[in-house]
Amino acid sequence: MFRKLQQAARFLSQSGRSMVGMPDYDNYVAQMAIKQPGEPVMSYEAFFRERQEARFGRGKCNTRCC
Repeated sequence: MFRKLQQAARFLSQSGRSMVGMPDYDNYVAQMAIKQPGEPVMSYEAFFRERQEARFGRGKCNTRCC
């Protein structure tokens, strides 16, 4: 029972962070270890910058307002 509550809390916090645009670096590191074990992992700063650029554009105005 307690384990299910922990999993639900983890899922809700991950979903909340995703909704406000805060990337989940720990999840990224875990997925890299599973799917691409030999590849280098980005630093937190590089990961955060890459996620922000992916979300808001790379310095050019697409469909969102500048």
